[in-house]
Amino acid sequence: MDKILYGTAYYYEYLPTDRLAKDIEMMKKAHLNIVRIGESTWGTYEKQSGVFDFSPLDKVLDAMGKAGISVIVGTPTYAIPTWLAREHPEIMVQQKGERLPYGARQIMDITSPAYLFYGERIIRKMLEHINEHPAIIGYQVDNEIKSYGTSSSNVQAGFVKYIKKEFNNDIEKFNREFGLDYWSNRINSWEDFPSMDGTINGSLGTEFAKYQRQLVTDYLKWQVNIVNKYK
Repeated sequence: MDKILYGTAYYYEYLPTDRLAKDIEMMKKAHLNIVRIGESTWGTYEKQSGVFDFSPLDKVLDAMGKAGISVIVGTPTYAIPTWLAREHPEIMVQQKGERLPYGARQIMDITSPAYLFYGERIIRKMLEHINEHPAIIGYQVDNEIKSYGTSSSNVQAGFVKYIKKEFNNDIEKFNREFGLDYWSNRINSWEDFPSMDGTINGSLGTEFAKYQRQLVTDYLKWQVNIVNKYK
């Protein structure tokens, strides 16, 4: 780049009135030369399952390009649409045995097979539609990503698999290193591995948090690999 990028996030889809031209005029006066768009509007681009409408995205891209403002496009996966929560309630983050209700952003289990299926579909459809637009200079994958504290059955099973690999399937070594004889917390069979929601063992709880953070890294790698096929 031969210039310093100076800009803002811009959500045309949120506006109660169409003031795109006015906003761009104000951006130009403020010497903004880049915007980030698209990362939180999945429900606008796919109002029902498999029904895609990227016209709001096209409108902003065309207007920014005409004004000489560059664009970074975010994948819209950190805020799921209502139809997805209704059709696949298992997608919702589970914490301490309870699934969070729909409403807020960042309430999905990033390990859920259903979430990953529909997430990949919207990313591919979106990038197939816009990837050659000249205003785009880059992509952002998801937004403000973390594990959201999920402890779903997917995560629990993955953690047990992770522990077994770390300890070469040696359950006695695992019990010894984590001090699980304390309060009869020892695990005598991998099939008896309890939910991590109730652990009182600080070391084991910390290891679970470490595993949850790795899920985030794996999730971002997954998205990057998809985006790289189109960018």
